[in-house]
Amino acid sequence: MARAHKKRHGSSGRRGGNQSSNSQMVDEGQSLISEIDRNAKRTEQQTRSFNTGERRFNLVVDSVPYMVSAKPFRFNGEVRYRVSVNGGFEHVFTWDSSLGQLRAIDDDASTLPDNVEEAISEKLQSKA
Repeated sequence: MARAHKKRHGSSGRRGGNQSSNSQMVDEGQSLISEIDRNAKRTEQQTRSFNTGERRFNLVVDSVPYMVSAKPFRFNGEVRYRVSVNGGFEHVFTWDSSLGQLRAIDDDASTLPDNVEEAISEKLQSKA
């Protein structure tokens, strides 16, 4: 099986190999890398121009500053938010009609202080 593998790749089992073949593989590899780079740049430009609706804002609650990042997404036809506070874990916020505000519903939501949760909800509901 090893011999068949070597024959498929044009090697006779000798060391050194064919110099022009190696050169061709390097050229093909470089053009593949160039193509990947061009595609990555295009994707990056498209991503930057696509409006994700992400919002970043600062809050001060009980004299404590918070940096908040919120990214909207749709789930079962309703808008929810992935909210990160001070670069920590993401919390999922959704509308709670009984409270009349957005609130965190993920497993770690209990770690988020109620006052901070309310301030984030108010900010996400505001246009500013």
